Amino acid sequence: MTKHCIWCQHGRTFLRDVAHGMFIITHSGLAMVGLTALSLVLALWLNPQWLHSAEGAVFNWLRERQVLLPWLPENTAERATAVSLQDLPPAQAAVAEWLGRKYKVAPEPLAALVAEAHVLSKKTKLAPHFILAVMAIESNFHPYVQSQAGAQGLMQVMTDIHAKRYEAYGGRLAAFDPITNMRVGAAVLSDAVKMRDGSLEEGLKFYLGGYALTEDGGYVAKVFAEQAQLDQVAAGQKPSLP
Repeated sequence: MTKHCIWCQHGRTFLRDVAHGMFIITHSGLAMVGLTALSLVLALWLNPQWLHSAEGAVFNWLRERQVLLPWLPENTAERATAVSLQDLPPAQAAVAEWLGRKYKVAPEPLAALVAEAHVLSKKTKLAPHFILAVMAIESNFHPYVQSQAGAQGLMQVMTDIHAKRYEAYGGRLAAFDPITNMRVGAAVLSDAVKMRDGSLEEGLKFYLGGYALTEDGGYVAKVFAEQAQLDQVAAGQKPSLP
């Protein structure tokens, strides 16, 4: 009996020590969690930029896992056809900024077009400023323009004639996507130049009116003048704006 009581006493002591140790550990752990949370809140409060980044990360995490999807705003930034000027080489940024002032268009969407023109230049063997100049004369950089003849978008491509070129991009309505219209237009322009034995002037005339064109109304001269101005801007000069 005495031996049994001794073991009971040792057991109670052991359990009491374990409980006390668990309390200390839990209390210390909660205290550390509280201090960490407080420090995080203070850091975010003192630096709003961190708070904004943290909110964005949380929203993206929820979107990716489709949590509370009906209540979350759609993340459309990734679909926007725009690029920060800071992300472009200085010469390209200067061209985008100058075009923005001349045509009263936001420079960020123009920056995306300028960057794309340099990519397309390698594929089409056409100078990037030549592609941009055609776009400027055709639409003044307004992606939803449509002519009486049915030419649509930035480069005023005849969608009915070149519908097959848009199939790879999802169909005819892609004509109103700026980058897609630019890619299709540059391809059509490149083919027109090739058909005219590499002559930019004759290629432009064919791009404008095909075989039926007899007079370009100064179109070719306007494109070359625009290209010359863009070359000057990229070189660090500042042509006067109209």
